Amino acid sequence: MTLSTQGPAAAGRPSGAAPARPDAPVPGLRDFYENPTVPVASGEARTLRQARMLAEALGPAGPGRPAATVLDVGCGDGSAGAIAAGVLDGHRVVGVDWSQDALRRASRRMGRVVRGELTGGGLPFASGCADAVLFGEVVEHLVDPDGALDELRRVLRRGGHLMLSTPNLAAWYNRALLLAGVQPVFSEVSLRRIHGRPGTEVVGHLRLYTARALREFVAASGFEVVRVAGAPFHGVPRPLRPLDRLACGVPSLASILLVHARKV
Repeated sequence: MTLSTQGPAAAGRPSGAAPARPDAPVPGLRDFYENPTVPVASGEARTLRQARMLAEALGPAGPGRPAATVLDVGCGDGSAGAIAAGVLDGHRVVGVDWSQDALRRASRRMGRVVRGELTGGGLPFASGCADAVLFGEVVEHLVDPDGALDELRRVLRRGGHLMLSTPNLAAWYNRALLLAGVQPVFSEVSLRRIHGRPGTEVVGHLRLYTARALREFVAASGFEVVRVAGAPFHGVPRPLRPLDRLACGVPSLASILLVHARKV
């Protein structure tokens, strides 16, 4: 995603893109996410904050404290999992994704990757096998987020940690954009191109959450919410980045929402 300073008229479609024919075949979601041009990596700042929150919860592996199994579900190209592995001292991080293209890229960065889906037969792991799940900016792409959290809860042991992140519908700039009648950043009305909001990249967002909605959703799925925090968005224009970092102190205004929850 790229948060551009272009006005809504300039943001209607990527520069140089030809209009789609009305009768052109529309790819399904699976085709969309298997497309190697669709971004599958997130910002480093979000990844580091999320990994540090989990490292604090798990503590370092060592005598009397065996290494934890951490599933990075929706690992994308593995860049976030590789950063997390460097922070999670001694713990084992396994990348999981449904996209074969993403897994090929992730295998170069992570020690182990597994193909798995949250729908259909579910993840290829036994119930209660994982100590923690990283679920970084995945939930906004899902048709059935309720079923996804049910499956994550299944693979977690009792007391296991869920570290979920997702863009914030009520981010500080989205509030201003809505007042001006502009489509909020992170929201999308088409899988073909951007309409009515800043930015140029279509990334397939289907769901968006405010801090309150996300907290209630996670709690209703059988988790105890331990903490909600904020993270900056790498696509904010450089002059506005200090303000974006400042907004992280008030999660309801932050660009990215980070939730630490535990299975009860």
